Amino acid sequence: MNIWSALEPAQLINLAIVVPLIGAALVVLLGKYPNLRETASITTAVILFTVVLAITDNTFNQVNMATTWVTVMPGLDIGFLVEPLGVVFALVASFLWIITTIYAIGYMRGHNEQNQTRFFCFFAVAISTVMAICFADNLLTLFIFYELLTLSTYPLVTHAGNEDAKRGGRVYLGILLGTSIAFLLFAILGTWSVAGTLDFAPGGIFGDVQSDGIVALLLVLFCYGVGKAALMPFHSWLPAAMVAPTPVSALLHAVAVVKAGVFSILKIMIYVIGIDNLSQIATTDLMLYIGAATVLLSSCVAMTKDNLKARLAYSTVSQLSYIVVGALLASSIATAGATLHIVTHAVGKITLFFCAGAIMVAAHKKNISEMVGLGRQMPLTMIAFTIGALSIIGLPPMAGAWSKWYLVMGALETDKLIIVAVLTISSLLNVAYLLPIPIKAFFNPAGQNQQPWSWSETKEAPLPILIAMGITCALCLALFFYSQPFIDLINMIPDVSTVVGGKS
Repeated sequence: MNIWSALEPAQLINLAIVVPLIGAALVVLLGKYPNLRETASITTAVILFTVVLAITDNTFNQVNMATTWVTVMPGLDIGFLVEPLGVVFALVASFLWIITTIYAIGYMRGHNEQNQTRFFCFFAVAISTVMAICFADNLLTLFIFYELLTLSTYPLVTHAGNEDAKRGGRVYLGILLGTSIAFLLFAILGTWSVAGTLDFAPGGIFGDVQSDGIVALLLVLFCYGVGKAALMPFHSWLPAAMVAPTPVSALLHAVAVVKAGVFSILKIMIYVIGIDNLSQIATTDLMLYIGAATVLLSSCVAMTKDNLKARLAYSTVSQLSYIVVGALLASSIATAGATLHIVTHAVGKITLFFCAGAIMVAAHKKNISEMVGLGRQMPLTMIAFTIGALSIIGLPPMAGAWSKWYLVMGALETDKLIIVAVLTISSLLNVAYLLPIPIKAFFNPAGQNQQPWSWSETKEAPLPILIAMGITCALCLALFFYSQPFIDLINMIPDVSTVVGGKS
């Protein structure tokens, strides 16, 4: 029995948002005592995960969980409501916060990073905003905490304090705030004008939109207004943010920022537009093919990058658009696949970024061209990289196979054969830009001779980094065989229920 099960549902929601803020305060108070500071960080992360587990249990038991913080005007609140899609995201973010914190301790110490207290503080604040996004009850609440997530992660992106970090931070802040103000804010105002409400509702809030040009425009504004989903051409903030320390990259790509973007897209498509209405909107296919183009173009760019984190960044741009495409296919099974891809991509990509950071700490290498033979020095890291890469590619028995399978089935269900082709070609491109990295690391160029390998050659990253990589590698495998809890949650999402089977 969960220790929080006796609490009222509203208290659980408040706790999920407030616990990370308490952790941030403890980090600052204990800043002069690194061991205590980091103990507080891990303890807070574990507590948050137990709270989310209690919320998950209530969701399975169909307990209504809602709370209102502030009534702005009649019919418009800053409030929170638990629903299955948000629970999926909350489970991923809260659990991976524990793993990323363990990793960050090894990385920040091993790399002798400055301002570690500030880092762990803003990390916790960012997770608090993510929890609020997960359980937002309406577009106003989502917008407020979406923007707070951008602002709370800015100090993490610019952590190094050098000119490159400041430049990357300006791009990061400029694009994310710019798209929010230019597109998302107007989409929200337009929604209020047309629908008379900003509350999320199963099936959407617009009703019959078959010939409604305003809603067609709103769809475009929503897709580009959620800049964290990184649709081209508003994607360059993500590669620019790679100047941040690797734990921040993991936070951006797997735990918080980009997942908040694609989660928001899914939430809007399901609870504002409505899956059934999507196929009737004139601009749905336009945004679908822009998403498909982003999948392919960003994969092609990834192949040209020698810097490992830059290659992984463009890979993330591509993988995010899998989720956008799944949301826009107007298919229940594609929506389920897109939701599951939030989970499977998170564990695969965080593994790859953990490996990139381990290589930086132990071997001080950033470029792929420098990693020839690195598998002799860092075999555990490169094995982990291979597992993460296979999951991103979508090969069984890795977690990524399921979400890609459902996305392809959704494309077939809607007769979008071009999307099937895009997903297939993209997976081949995944192979082309990911697998050469471990191949170079484990095998020598032709003509070079080496002595037999020995464990004495190894120089792996610090133990916390290896522990974190080991856990995420295990998840890449485990979620292929034991995905049923997430499948059950996805089946509870309106218009998605009963369409997806599980593997247990």
